[in-house]
Amino acid sequence: MERATLWTKLSSTPVLFVLLATLWGGSFVAIEAGVKEWPPLLFAAVRYDVAGALVLGLAVARGGRALPGTRDDVAAVAVVSVFVVFAHHALLYVGQGSVPGAVASAVVALAPVVSALLAPLVLGDEGLGRTEAIGVGVGFLGVVAVTNPGGTGGVPVRGTALVFAATVAFAVGTLLLRRVRPTLSTAALQGWGMLAGALLLHAGSGVLGEPQVVSPSPAGLATLAFLIVGPGVVAYLLYFRLLDDVGATRTMLVGYAEPMAAAGLSFAAFGYVPTTGAVLGFLLVLVGFALVQGHALRVAADGAVGRVRAALP
Repeated sequence: MERATLWTKLSSTPVLFVLLATLWGGSFVAIEAGVKEWPPLLFAAVRYDVAGALVLGLAVARGGRALPGTRDDVAAVAVVSVFVVFAHHALLYVGQGSVPGAVASAVVALAPVVSALLAPLVLGDEGLGRTEAIGVGVGFLGVVAVTNPGGTGGVPVRGTALVFAATVAFAVGTLLLRRVRPTLSTAALQGWGMLAGALLLHAGSGVLGEPQVVSPSPAGLATLAFLIVGPGVVAYLLYFRLLDDVGATRTMLVGYAEPMAAAGLSFAAFGYVPTTGAVLGFLLVLVGFALVQGHALRVAADGAVGRVRAALP
C-alpha cells in the first residue's frame, strides 16, 4: 500500500521527459532513413507543410492570438521560418545523407553550447564564464571524437560540416527570438513559422533541381508520417506540457537525453554500433552540455529531490 501511495504521489514528468527525448532523438534516425528515398529538401518541405497546418490548427482550437498583428509578430515568424525551419532543416537533411542519425544528434546537441558562444555577439551579453568556456571546448572536442574526421571509419567531413552549420542556424534562431516580443501564441508562432519555412524549403528544392515527383515505398511514407506526428505534433504537445509542469529551465534538458535515445534507436533500426572513440565523443558532448547548462541541471536535481521527499510518507 505504501508503495502504491508513493507511486501515485510521484510526478509523471520523468516519463514525459523520456518520451519526448525518444521522439526527438528518433527524428534523426527517421531522417537518416527518409533521405534514402526522398530528395532531402522536398522531404523536409512536405513534413512541415503538414506539421505546420496541424500545429496552426491546434493554435486556433486553443484560442489566443493566432494572426500576426505586430511588427514583432512578423519578425518572430520570419526568424522561425528562416533559421529554425528552413536553414536548420535544409542543412541537416542534406548532411544526414552521409551522417548517421546518432552522430547527427550528438552534433545538434551542441546547440546550447553554440548559443552560449554566440550570445555575446548576437545579444550583447557578457562573455562566457570560466566553466562555460570549458564546457564549449569540451563539447567541440566531443564532436571531433564522435565524427573522427579523416580517420578510418570516420564520418565524412562535408556531412559533418553541414550538420554543424544546421546547429549554428538553430542556435542563431533561438537567440534572435529573444530580441523580439511577439503577441502571438507560441503554437501560432510555430505553426506560421513551419508553413513559411516549408515554402522556403520548396523553393530551395526547386533551385537545387530536386525531382518534385517521387514514389516512396510504404516504409518511406511511414517515415514521413512518423516525423509529422511523432517529433512534430505529439512531441510538441509533450514539450508544452513539460513547460507548464516544470518550466523552461528544466525542459531544455531534454537535449541532454536526445543523443542517447538516437544512439539506441540507430542500433535497433540499422545495427549502428559506435566506435570507442564515438562513445567517448558522446560523453564529452554531454559533459560540455552539462558545464554550459549547469544551473539548469542543479534546478532539475533540486526539483527531483524535493518531489521524492514530498512523496515519502
